[in-house]
Amino acid sequence: MTTRWLTPEEQRAWRAYLGATLLLEDALDRQLQQEAGMPHMYYSILANLSEAPERRLRMTDLAELLKITRSRLTYAVGRLEKDGLVRREECPQDKRGSVAALTEEGFATVERLAPGHVETVRATLFDQLTPRQVGQLEEIFTGVAQALQGEDAGGASGDVPWRRRSPPCS
Repeated sequence: MTTRWLTPEEQRAWRAYLGATLLLEDALDRQLQQEAGMPHMYYSILANLSEAPERRLRMTDLAELLKITRSRLTYAVGRLEKDGLVRREECPQDKRGSVAALTEEGFATVERLAPGHVETVRATLFDQLTPRQVGQLEEIFTGVAQALQGEDAGGASGDVPWRRRSPPCS
């Protein structure tokens, strides 16, 4: 098998992507650590729950939304649960499954942190782009995500760790 080395243009694009994503994630983490003592991942859990119906999501669905493993999510939710921001509930239809529910304190935390978080996202990313580039960014990363998840080829749902499906909880 012959290695398909990156062209100089691809190598520059790859390194620019790596550098930018590391810097963006660091900026988001620093802002949230300063304001709330929590990493970006924990805020993302709270934000996704705040947007869900009844502020509740099955843990497997939340892992899929966040694109993280169930074990990583379980650990993070456990930490948020200790802080009183989230609680876990049994799934009535599937006793093996569980639901993450945002508490009132968790919702208040999201409301308090959202303005600073959005300002950081805007300042570090969107203020650097034209409206056309925003559309291109969405198109590029939607395509990459679909390819990685096998959606274009109708890939098997077991190809990524968060995709194991369970019956829905009510």
